[in-house]
Amino acid sequence: MQFALSKSHRVLRWVLAFAAGVILALYSFERITDPEPRIQRAREEAAVLEARAILQGFVSGGNAVELVDPLQTNRKVGKVYVYPSESGWEVSGHYRRHGGDAWHPYLMRLDPQLQLVSLSVRDGDARLISLSAEDSRFSAVP
Repeated sequence: MQFALSKSHRVLRWVLAFAAGVILALYSFERITDPEPRIQRAREEAAVLEARAILQGFVSGGNAVELVDPLQTNRKVGKVYVYPSESGWEVSGHYRRHGGDAWHPYLMRLDPQLQLVSLSVRDGDARLISLSAEDSRFSAVP
């Protein structure tokens, strides 16, 4: 009797291990073949690339701007994100105009067609503050 129980126990272990392997293989196959995560990543990248272009148009003043955004992160500078919202996209990050400049946070909202809805920066530059008075979509606060 003792021998029969241990033999059935051994068989049951093999059956459970095989079943777990099949379930894991099916789950992995579904995850690998699902195109939605890749499509979502492409949408997020497009939103961030457009946000970069818009941000540089506002804050660069014709000079190079160093960026920290969801495609180019730097945890020492701060958190960044790209988030699909009901009305389009929200992208946050940091920028600085030159190496001696402090990092300035920004938050940008884009519509579904990746057009600027609003851009807020925390920067005391006089040119940006005057520009924020001219453009209702842009806000600069020191």
